[in-house]
Amino acid sequence: MKYSEQCIVAATHPSLAGHFPGHPVVPGVVLLEQVLQVLSRRYPELVVYALPQVKFIEPLFPEQEFVVHLQCELAGRADFTCTLAERTLAKGILQIKNA
Repeated sequence: MKYSEQCIVAATHPSLAGHFPGHPVVPGVVLLEQVLQVLSRRYPELVVYALPQVKFIEPLFPEQEFVVHLQCELAGRADFTCTLAERTLAKGILQIKNA
């Protein structure tokens, strides 16, 4: 199963105030939060119990529209990639199970 959804982190997100004042960068944990929310909206029957592999490749800035791509083909595993235009921002593996 493949699924993609566009996302955006608002400039008013509370984590941005302390994450490099004057030049905010979306923290990796906020990007992961977006990935988990997309998974939850699309596959509400699944829960994530581990993130064995995550790699942050390029920064994301507030108000930039990016895409979360999910691929759930193996039992117990979902691969994700976050992209902005042609660039990969982050990628990783989610270990999942039915709720």
